[in-house]
Parts: sequence; C-alpha cells; structure tokens
Amino acid sequence: MYPDQHFEQLSAERPATSGKTPEQVLHEVFGYDAFRPLQGDVIHEVTSGGDALVLMPTGGGKSLCYQVPALVRTGTAIVISPLIALMQDQVAALRELGVKAAFLNSTMDFEQARQTEYALSTGELDLLYCAPERLIQPRTLELLHNASIALFAIDEAHCVSQWGHDFRSDYLQLAVLADEFPGIPRIALTATADERTRKEIAERLSLTEARHFISGFDRPNIQYQISPKTNANKQLLEFIKAKHEGECGIVYCLSRNKVDATAKMLAQKGYTALPYHAGLPAVDRARHQERFLREDGVIIVATIAFGMGIDKPDVRFVAHLDLPKSLEAYYQETGRAGRDGKPSTAWMVYGLQDVIKLRQMLEASQGNEHFKRIERQKLDAMLGLCEVTKCRRQVLLAYFGDKLETPCGNCDTCLAPPETWDATVAVQKALSCVYRTGQRFGVTHLIDVLRGSENNRVVELGHQQVSTYGIGTELNANEWKSLFRQLVANGYLRTDPDGYGALQLTEQCRPLLKGQQTIELRKDPVPQKSASRSPGGKSGSSVKDLITDHAGWEALRACRKELADKQGVPPYVIFHDTTLFDMLERKPQTLEELAGVSGVGAAKLEKYGEIFLATLARLDPA
Repeated sequence: MYPDQHFEQLSAERPATSGKTPEQVLHEVFGYDAFRPLQGDVIHEVTSGGDALVLMPTGGGKSLCYQVPALVRTGTAIVISPLIALMQDQVAALRELGVKAAFLNSTMDFEQARQTEYALSTGELDLLYCAPERLIQPRTLELLHNASIALFAIDEAHCVSQWGHDFRSDYLQLAVLADEFPGIPRIALTATADERTRKEIAERLSLTEARHFISGFDRPNIQYQISPKTNANKQLLEFIKAKHEGECGIVYCLSRNKVDATAKMLAQKGYTALPYHAGLPAVDRARHQERFLREDGVIIVATIAFGMGIDKPDVRFVAHLDLPKSLEAYYQETGRAGRDGKPSTAWMVYGLQDVIKLRQMLEASQGNEHFKRIERQKLDAMLGLCEVTKCRRQVLLAYFGDKLETPCGNCDTCLAPPETWDATVAVQKALSCVYRTGQRFGVTHLIDVLRGSENNRVVELGHQQVSTYGIGTELNANEWKSLFRQLVANGYLRTDPDGYGALQLTEQCRPLLKGQQTIELRKDPVPQKSASRSPGGKSGSSVKDLITDHAGWEALRACRKELADKQGVPPYVIFHDTTLFDMLERKPQTLEELAGVSGVGAAKLEKYGEIFLATLARLDPA
C-alpha cells in the first residue's frame, strides 16, 4: 500500500534540526507559523523532558505534540499506535515532509523489519511507529534499550480504559515503559476521555505525576443534526443531496447486513459507496479504504470497525443510521468529520427500535451488574442528547466536563428549536395501556389498541375489551411512536429483558399514573430538505462553496492527484485542501511567496514548489 521504507536517502532530504527551537521546526518542517492553543505548552513540556497527558479533540493537532519534540530532542521518538492504517498514513505524511520516519508492524516481511530495526539501532530514525503488542515483546524492549530514545508517545490512550469503547488489552502492559525507561519523557494522547477515563489512563500508564493538558472538546465546525427515524434510506439520500452532494463521507450502521444493503442502495443512486466491515475479505477492506483515502467523493458505509486513526482531513459528513452505544463512541465517530476545520455535518437518525435493541443487548451481555450499571448510564446519556430540546452542543460538551456558556447556533435544536407539548394525559393513556394489556406487548400492538384497530391480533387477544381500547385516536401512529420512544429513552418504560421487545412499566412512571406529575415531550420536527446556515456564518460554507475560480481549483487538485499517484500516497499527504485553497487565494508567483502559504514546509517547497507555481502561472498568464 505504501512505498518501501528506505533510510539511507533521507538524511539529505531534511535540514538538520539539532539545536532548533520547536517554533523553528514547526515553520521549517511543517510549514505553519504558530502553534494552536495548548500545542505550544505541551510541546515545550515534552521537549524539556516532562511527561504529559493530552486530551485534544480530533483535528486539534495532537500529532504535532509529539512530532515536533521528536525533531528537537536527540534520539528516536517511539510512537505506540493501535492501527496499522494510522501508522502507515502518518509515516507517509512525515516522509513527504522529509522526516526520517518508519513503522514496525505485521505487514512487513523479515527483511523489511530487520532494516527498520537496524535504522533504529544506528540512530537513522526521527520517529518509529509501533503497535502495542509488538512493543511489549522482550525482543523489542531489548532493541529499544540499545537505541537512543527521545520520547515515548502513546496515541489513542483511551484504549487503556476497560470501560471505554475501544479497549485493547495490550495497552494495559504499556506501564512497563515507566519502569524500563526511567527519565525518558512519555506523552499519552486521546480525543475521547471523560474525567473518570482520564484518571484511569493516568493510573494504568503510570502517568499520575504527569502534567495534564486538557483542550476544549468543542468542534465548532461540525453541525450536529439528529432526527427521528422514519425511512432511513430516504432520509439519508435527502440529507446527502441537500448538503453534501459529491463530497466524501462515512455512514455508520450497526450490522454488517445493513452496511452491505446501504452501500448497494447508495451505489444504485449514483454514489461511489463502498462497504467496510470485518466480514469482508481483508483484500477488499484494504482496497475500499485505499479508495476512500485517495479518491474524491467516496462514501464509506461501515460498522464501527472502520475509522479509528483515519487521518483523512476532508471528510465532510459522518452519518449514523443506528444509535451509538455511548456519547464517547458518538463523539469519536463524528470527530472523523472536518479534521481540516472546514464546515462538516454529524447527522443521525434514530428510533424506538434502536433504543430497544441496545437495551436488550446490554441486559443480555455477560458483564457483571457494575458493568451493566455503567453501560446503562452511558446509553441514558446518549438518549438524552437525542431527546434534548436545548442546544445539543452544550449537552455533549457538558458530558465531557466542558462548558459552553451560550447556545452554539450550529446544531439543529439551535437552528430550528423544537416545540414541546404537555403530554401528561397522552402519557397516562400509554402507560395505562401497557399495564392493561399485561406488559407483554411491543409498540405496534399498543398503538393498535390505543387507536382502536380491529385487526386480527387485537380481536384474537380480546384487547377490544380493555379500558384503553380506542382512547388514543387524537394522535396518529407516528405521534404515538414518538411518545413511546421518549418514554423508553427517559426511563418511564423498559424493554422486556427476555428479548421480545415487550414494554414494561418502571417505578419512575408511578407519579405520572397517579396524576402527581406532569410531563412535557418534544414534538418531532417536520422533515426539511435542508438546514439554514447559522447567523454570522458560524457553520460557514464548505470549501467548494467558497471557491470562485473553479477551473483553478480543479487544476491544482489535478496537479496534486498526479503527484500523489506517483508517490503512492493519498492526495492530502501532498497538500491538504486548505493549503490548495490558500494557494488559489494568494496566487504566489515565487518560491518565497509560496513558502508563506499555510502547510508548505521546506521539504515540500523544494519537492513541489516549482510544479505548483507552474500550474498557478498557467491559470493567470498575466
């Protein structure tokens, strides 16, 4: 997938960085003028030999927090990364910058691994990426003891949490680094960790004395949209057509069958849609991921097995056709959109069956009661985000201990505030119907009874005789579904633990049935073809909406694609869209002017400067 790793040629590709400041490395190697908030603090802490635990949102620039110190400190930085795709992407990107980077993983044959190990032992590498299971092997530890190590970086550190959604047992053994390599700085990084998980990371990785650097969780460029599920395929098509036609995205589904069916449906509608799940042959998964990374406008339809570590910056939307199990999972998955900081959408539809299915899965799991209690709390928080009537971003950030003082103006509940209604009487009817029919039936049958249906099942069961038969004609079937969904989401009803989908009363509903409490529910919004932009352009326009010179934009993209194909890397490894956009805006005519474009470092200026200047010159002969 990526070019063979060669080390002997690299020393001449990048100016020596020994003795340079982090700021000099940032500008000369990476092509940026200033650190983002908190980056500079983290980098100076690690560069000076301190340990750090870093929590920074996806797209916030976590990688630079260890890559810059790796180029300032002497020795090789060892980066522990959980996924092969992630380390290969990052190594390819670093090598384009002229950085001496390599990886050790299971895709390599004996000779390739031997060459990489030799390069480490002779000090030829700036960074070496390694999977956790490989790092903890005695042979690897011995190899590291015989090398000069600049620092250890533990990426995706939330994988150490046994309560987390991406737990990996190999991460538990990484605490050995503190004992085996005292005095060498260690930095653990994650985008997803509440206070409990941060404490667990620090304890399990022996980083209790490390400085904590906690950036805000907010991703203001992402617009959150959550809607009741009516016809998921139709809703997905309308969403893509209205907001992201021709753009790259990820669609998450809970099952492999649904992934296959959704990808097929999108392909039949003319989209380049590819399935990705563990049931596909490995060669197909690799090919689909490769196309997603390298081609424009590809939509990947996937289970949650896809995405962790995907470094693609221009994913314009992440869609969920099924409810995630927790806000941690939701935040992690939606965070794969808009890593370049440009406007993107996190879109989801969910329904009562999602709630029932997840609750049944939870109760049927093999975990002990403590585990189930924590998982119930996580699911309740996820449902709370779905049913909230105030700003979704405020609720999401509050879950992670982050506070947003005012509503964001860039989520569906801010852009189109939902209506609420006094549902007390209707709720009493619904709860009473559950009770009168013996707490043995699902939503469809309960609605039939409430609306006075005369279908065979109602008649055969004698439910025409119960007192709640026909007392709910004031609401249509969809309105009753919405009501039942919210009652389950808010804990007034629970699903049958035996797995048949029957609804049962909980103790929480007693005050409602007795008339001691009132309740307001949200009205499901009327589906709209598209959402309006927020005032002041906070949601902003996508990159393509901002472009006025479309011919120039396509010419620059074609130039980038040709270079990427020759190098055997994804186009964004050459330059991000934001860098191309800056070129198009500035129209540099000299190498010196091109060096001022964000994202153009010294190595890329030398490699590609003349090529892009020639392309720009053809756009504007004057």
